[in-house]
Amino acid sequence: MNSLQRFLQSDSAGGVSLLIAAVLGVIVANSPLANAYFSFMEIHLGPMSILEWVNDGLMAIFFLYVGIEIKTEMISGELNTNSKRLLPVLAAFAGVVTPALVYFLIAGIEPEYTHGWGIPTATDIAFAIGVITMLGKRVSQAMKAFLSALAVIDDLIAIIVIAIFYGAGVNFPFLIAAALTAGLLVYTNKQGYVRPILYIVLGGVLWYLVLKSGIHATIAGVVLAMTIPAIGKLEHHVVHPMRAWADKLKYWVNFLIIPLFSFLNAGVSFGDFSSEQLFHPVVWGIALGLIIGKQFGIFSAVYILVQSKIIKMPNNTTWAEVYGTSIICGIGFTMSLFVSTLAFSPGVTQELAKVGIFIGSIVSGILGASILMIASVLRKPKLQVGK
Repeated sequence: MNSLQRFLQSDSAGGVSLLIAAVLGVIVANSPLANAYFSFMEIHLGPMSILEWVNDGLMAIFFLYVGIEIKTEMISGELNTNSKRLLPVLAAFAGVVTPALVYFLIAGIEPEYTHGWGIPTATDIAFAIGVITMLGKRVSQAMKAFLSALAVIDDLIAIIVIAIFYGAGVNFPFLIAAALTAGLLVYTNKQGYVRPILYIVLGGVLWYLVLKSGIHATIAGVVLAMTIPAIGKLEHHVVHPMRAWADKLKYWVNFLIIPLFSFLNAGVSFGDFSSEQLFHPVVWGIALGLIIGKQFGIFSAVYILVQSKIIKMPNNTTWAEVYGTSIICGIGFTMSLFVSTLAFSPGVTQELAKVGIFIGSIVSGILGASILMIASVLRKPKLQVGK
């Protein structure tokens, strides 16, 4: 029982749970249960299907959790000063631009595939941190902190990309109403209100208005996160609402929302998949965007910043370790799958995109972990000499 509890509380638990869910999704999608699996997603509960409730509703809660993590890092974590922000911000930005360019060069020439450029730009924070955590002391604490900060910034950029480029056309009356609701949330925060009920009610209203506005509904989760107080007073006692929200959401996100999203969205049927499709430009644009684009952009940014003496090399790290960590960032999985559902309508192209995500994420995870293990072996003799 203690072992189970330790696992559930570990940083790698979320990554493991989503991996299991994704594998199950692929297995079921290629089993005799496939028809029931795909039909289940299309069952309507009120105005939306089950798949839409998961992707537009539950994922808004996931983005609420991500937003709280971003805000926490900005206030008291690895992004709480300008000097700490510079390296992960510039590295994350380069790690978004280069995969998009790789995708454009391979698949973006075709107009029907151009919209997929955002798919390989994202890093799956739970999966990436899960992999690097499982390596334990083989990875320096500085690199773990760098990856955490970079993944948070990467998520923030992904949120901005989704809001700007993957909307369905703006409905201005609903957008104005959403802005007014966001203003009420800010006012509630400024008044020192810390009880969750008002934030939950206004957050629900905001979600509905954003959904109707044409901007993707998950953005409401991020806006709500930014208005939750970090600290306040309740009946003369100091409380930390943001931390309390994060603690409450953590297990729901790691063991229900993300696994359910992965299970329903990772299910690719390979029954009609041909070997020719494996070489489709969408598959390779996404796969190479994650494998090549991510590592090249992030490593190049760090190398240029360090060599030009704009920033210092992270403590107790080697270039091999920086390189391995850069490759790990090519694990796009959850965020890439999410963007693929926005970039392409359900059908062949979306399925091809998922195959590209699988290839890119799996290769990045295995290759990055291998480089980091080799880097740890090479580093040990240097540490012993130093002693």
